[in-house]
Amino acid sequence: MVKVACAGALAVTLAVTAAAVTAQGWKPERPMEIIIGTSAGGALDRSGRLLLRAMQESKLSGQPVAVINKPGGSGVVGLIYLSQHAGDGHYAMVTGQSLLTNHIMGRSKLNYTDFTPLAILVAEYVALSVRADAPIKSAKELIERLRKEPTAFSVAVGTGVGSATHASFAHAMHAAGVDVKKLRQVTFGSGGESMTALLGGHVDAISSPVSSIVEQLRTGRIRIIAVSAPRRLTGDLADVPTWTELGVNSAVDVWRGLAGPKNLNASQIEFWDSVTSRAVKDREWTKELARSLADNAYKGSAETFNHWQAEYAEMRTLYTALGLVKR
Repeated sequence: MVKVACAGALAVTLAVTAAAVTAQGWKPERPMEIIIGTSAGGALDRSGRLLLRAMQESKLSGQPVAVINKPGGSGVVGLIYLSQHAGDGHYAMVTGQSLLTNHIMGRSKLNYTDFTPLAILVAEYVALSVRADAPIKSAKELIERLRKEPTAFSVAVGTGVGSATHASFAHAMHAAGVDVKKLRQVTFGSGGESMTALLGGHVDAISSPVSSIVEQLRTGRIRIIAVSAPRRLTGDLADVPTWTELGVNSAVDVWRGLAGPKNLNASQIEFWDSVTSRAVKDREWTKELARSLADNAYKGSAETFNHWQAEYAEMRTLYTALGLVKR
């Protein structure tokens, strides 16, 4: 009983302290918006709604918060909307690699430097899968064949050229010494369409986030031959090698993070740091990570900027090799 009482007193003390810190800095004065650059139902949307839930359940904002979907242009429509609210901490957008790659490929004039980095929330990994009865037995076999004949296999790489799943597969093949400009990479309208094409024999392999194909693995319809994680995953993927284990210097994650409008001040950034650092400890957030075999890759504002900067340079080198950089 004494321990419980002490724990309760400590929790109250921490809550009061956190409230005092927030009171001394910036706090929302009107309803807030979490912008999603895709339609409802995808990974970015799920992250945004989990963030919304955590903010509401823990009363982190003190104001109403809404998720606003602004699909189009691989996230460009949402970014344009966010850019129209410079200096306003009431807006934030859940985003991913497209924040960097859209500018690299010339799809958008907006670069990561046109926004305020707020957080990286989660990192998910990409699997390379084949049908259960496919003649390809291992990723090593696929690499050896593609080194000799880059057009030997067709691979579904996501919903668009330059997507995160495309980048993951291309990065591994580039690191393995394959001529990536000659690869037969096919895009579809959704991950479901890509899986249908794989199971129907229309493509030889599929590069996709682990969470979107793990159920097909459990039914025995596919085999995962490699994963982009920096270390072995657990559970259903415990026997799947990483690219690094196979001698390929490639570990690419699909991160989801939070960007704010340009010119947020230090107090506004501190507010969002407080919100995101607490949201990623939410019970439902943790359950979603376990379900999708994703990692809590939380980074605050300063670390997020460093990550964006380093990854932009790395992706520009890769996309140049792929012939996707607009001169």
